[in-house]
Amino acid sequence: MGAEPFSSWQASSWQLWALLSAVFAALTAIFAKVGVENINPDLATFIRTIVVLISFALLLFATGQFVAPNTVSTKTWTFLVLSGLATGASWLCYFRALKLGPATLVAPIDKLSVVLVALFAFVFLGERPSATGWLGIALISAGAVLLVVRR
Repeated sequence: MGAEPFSSWQASSWQLWALLSAVFAALTAIFAKVGVENINPDLATFIRTIVVLISFALLLFATGQFVAPNTVSTKTWTFLVLSGLATGASWLCYFRALKLGPATLVAPIDKLSVVLVALFAFVFLGERPSATGWLGIALISAGAVLLVVRR
């Protein structure tokens, strides 16, 4: 996040959006844990997906951002379809894990995705975190392990 104070963040700041993503992801875990309590986790994922679909359709139409699908490139379609499939698989696994285990243990394991993103970005995108970045990634890994290891 750098040295800039919180008050100087702009609506276009990636740090602000990343922080909001973390807040909403945390709320997702809490709401989903309660919501999946008395329902099949696959059905719960389906209901959640419908809510997301409708929400984004309304957002796109309300803001005039909807474009004809044929204006989107094949490469973009391919990678967004792959991303959608990965999202669906992640949600299915996440809801099943929440159904079976405590949110306080499921969420940290799920957040190992941060570590995997760093590794995949290194291998496939050529991104090179700094030494401090790698230390942070290692600490995230260690923290997740410490949270889930039974004493």
